[in-house]
Amino acid sequence: MSSRGIDPNTARSVRPAFALAGLRRQFHAGPLPGEPTDATFANVGDARVHYVERGAGQAVVLMHGFGSSLEVWNELVPQLARGHRVIAVDLKGFGWTDRPEGDYSPVAQAEVVWALLDHLEVRQAALVGHSWGASVALAMALSAPRRTTRIALYAAWAYEEQLSYSFRWARIDGVGESLMGLYDPALIRTQMATAFFDSSYVTARRVKNVQTAMALPGAGAAALATMRGMRFTAQQARYSSIRVPALVLWGQEDRISTPAFGQRLAADLGANLIMFPRCGHFPMLEAQEASTSALACFLRSDSGNCTCGQPLLRWRFWWAALFRRLVARLWPRRSRPRKARSR
Repeated sequence: MSSRGIDPNTARSVRPAFALAGLRRQFHAGPLPGEPTDATFANVGDARVHYVERGAGQAVVLMHGFGSSLEVWNELVPQLARGHRVIAVDLKGFGWTDRPEGDYSPVAQAEVVWALLDHLEVRQAALVGHSWGASVALAMALSAPRRTTRIALYAAWAYEEQLSYSFRWARIDGVGESLMGLYDPALIRTQMATAFFDSSYVTARRVKNVQTAMALPGAGAAALATMRGMRFTAQQARYSSIRVPALVLWGQEDRISTPAFGQRLAADLGANLIMFPRCGHFPMLEAQEASTSALACFLRSDSGNCTCGQPLLRWRFWWAALFRRLVARLWPRRSRPRKARSR
């Protein structure tokens, strides 16, 4: 089997068995049990979208990652709201937003978020995304470059090469349903431990919150649809066409989205790359003060280039990548005839 796809013959042979064993999950639209009474919603696209809005000024949109919600930005929102109009969104299928049947690809999610911004009369915005939410932010920038003022990405999950075999197998009808049916909530603690460098962040409360969210109506169906929508090949080929100021924030100890992808994304975007030592997949939590300071500085600077005097480990691998590209164009290698080997 290729790492880039699934053999059709294999797929056909295993699909019936998995379809019989699989547990099919139903989608859900409308209020969810336990929904906060003070929550704010907007009916846009095909979903009732939950969002939080604070502050005034230049708009900044925050998008969470796979299996998460806007609550991941709770500590960041009030700090950014001192100088910006901050809009944190529960993406379709997550948090308190609807889980309707349909397309859950980054492009489809981007359309929903832009529709929400239209509803809020936001013409232009800075886009901030974490993990899979970064792929949504990138899709937004690609679909509406004139509306995108700048883009900041935490531990992005936005390349086809990042997908494991489980994500690829989930694309097969019946197999994905089976994988969701076999999912054990008790594994959440183990998965969460992989996401953090410091195990103290894996609290009973965090584990319980994720377990509760996954038990909500439509959560399994939305998660599977999102996994199936993670087809990044066409989108990632266009990242280098994004021309707005960009910042890439990454945990040096990230085991989910390894630093090599941060270097690659920074090169594609021509972005500043900031690596946070002793930090995993959630820089906004494990490197909260430093990452928030870097983001705030990036958002308020005119050029998007700002060091802010923070004691951060800054890597500029994109310079090396751009230099290599320039050298390759100016002095392309000429094919030389090989010398015959003496025997």
